[in-house]
Amino acid sequence: MKFIDYYEVLGVPKSATDKEIKTAYRKLARKYHPDVQKTGGKKEAEEKFKEINEAYEVLGDADNRAKYDQLGQNWRMGQEFQPPPGNSGYQTYHMDGMDGFGFSDFFSSIFGQEFSRQQAGYSGGYQAGARSRKGEDVEVEISLTIEELMVGTEKDIQISLPALCTVCEGQRFSNRGVCNSCGGTGTTEEHKKLKVKIPSKSYPGTVLRLKGLGGKGLSDGPSGDLFLHVQAKPHPIWRVINQVDLEGDLIVRPDQAVLGDQVSMQTPADMVQVKIQPGTRSGQKLRLRNRGFNKNGTVGDLYIKVQIDIPRNQTPQEIELYQQIFALRNK
Repeated sequence: MKFIDYYEVLGVPKSATDKEIKTAYRKLARKYHPDVQKTGGKKEAEEKFKEINEAYEVLGDADNRAKYDQLGQNWRMGQEFQPPPGNSGYQTYHMDGMDGFGFSDFFSSIFGQEFSRQQAGYSGGYQAGARSRKGEDVEVEISLTIEELMVGTEKDIQISLPALCTVCEGQRFSNRGVCNSCGGTGTTEEHKKLKVKIPSKSYPGTVLRLKGLGGKGLSDGPSGDLFLHVQAKPHPIWRVINQVDLEGDLIVRPDQAVLGDQVSMQTPADMVQVKIQPGTRSGQKLRLRNRGFNKNGTVGDLYIKVQIDIPRNQTPQEIELYQQIFALRNK
């Protein structure tokens, strides 16, 4: 028999994480579920759906995946596959509600009939597990302005939470075959609105763990956690440096740069007075300590980059003074 590349079936690399495998499986299972196919392509979709479920039975379980990966060291694509010693006998199990649905000969030759029977949840018929299970953790990204990150804020967010299917109890199969309630994914989606609080000086890249606000558990199992990934929106003035420092431009006139001045400037948190030293050059940076973001107890700084600009609409008197300066410097 031919070796089946389960990674290729799910469209993921061999280095894929558990999350990437699960995401790929859910996407393909929804796409190829026979109940959502047109009449003409239903048979092809059913065959594809079988392959997808078989691939996930192996790659979705750490022990099964390790066994499969170890086996893969001894084959090359296109060669005939020889079953491992001791697993020469195999049996394919069919599920009511989908004619011919079962594990392939290749699958059964690797894992044996006892695995096939237990993984499918069958012993003469479907047996749903009643044990409690923790809900899935959920990761959500939220983008905030620099001002919101600096001073802190509360935000209303809408998220879709995965909940273990109550019909098949997350097993993906019911006593009638592939679970129609969840489409064979083992989970359903619940839409929820939450109010989340962002602490002040949260640096871009902060991950906030909101315990118990993830997917619902099964049979009184605990809910998963919600991991909120905080990002910064682009800002017209302020730039984030090394996640904790801020840098922005301050426009000053030539006379202020030459003679020095006290200038008011609005920062993301408040208004500050910036002292321009006499003889300040364009591009020179002024440092305000501990006015950046907080990361692991280290507070960044705020840097003000001086940019010298010529004011528009010069008065005749100003032009005359510049001419005098020009004459002095070109004697």
